Amino acid sequence: MSGEAGLGDEPAPGDGPARDERPAQSGRAAPDEAPALDGVIHHPTRLTLVAFLSACDEADFAAVRDGCRVSDSVLSKNASALEAAGYLHVRKGHVGKRPRTWLSLTPAGRQALARHLAALQDLVDAARGAAGSVGA
Repeated sequence: MSGEAGLGDEPAPGDGPARDERPAQSGRAAPDEAPALDGVIHHPTRLTLVAFLSACDEADFAAVRDGCRVSDSVLSKNASALEAAGYLHVRKGHVGKRPRTWLSLTPAGRQALARHLAALQDLVDAARGAAGSVGA
């Protein structure tokens, strides 16, 4: 995605694990482990972006920007981070003489979202279990 403002920026330290530190494929934590949230997706803007793209095969940059209610630069920076993680595919082309950019989740991105959502559900289930055991 070179050539656009905000591109090429590396994710800030602490934004998430390196690619090889992602959660296991199952997405479910062992009973004695904390759920494995995906640090790349967990960032609020990236989670919004991935959730938006999960509902379609591909979306125009402007549609994603407007749907996620972010600026061009915020979308570019977060799309770059997701692309670097292998979660997002960026396709560039032209409509007539106007350049266009389309974004889509990769299969790895869809799997990562599913694992992240499963980890969030594990947290909810654990909280309900803990609340139930306290009240018993």
